[in-house]
Amino acid sequence: MGEAERGESAPRLRISFWCSNGHETQPSFASDAQTPDTWDCPRCGFPAGQDRDNPPDPPRTEPYKTHLAYVRERRSDADGEAILAEALAKLRGEI
Repeated sequence: MGEAERGESAPRLRISFWCSNGHETQPSFASDAQTPDTWDCPRCGFPAGQDRDNPPDPPRTEPYKTHLAYVRERRSDADGEAILAEALAKLRGEI
């Protein structure tokens, strides 16, 4: 099905967006549509903006933490020793 069967397509604009890695993306938008401030880069996934010299910063991601890492953030070594001693005493039937 070509343009002859569908009729004329809407007028389009191609807008350039740049990410912090220097990738350029040029999606097309209807000429009467409101263009977004940012666009996801299809190459790296970082946000891209219309200002080539000042692209948006990439999102800051936290590294994966294990359950033990979260526990160590909340408890000191002395707290850990006290909890372990209490649990061992319960297992031994001392409490």
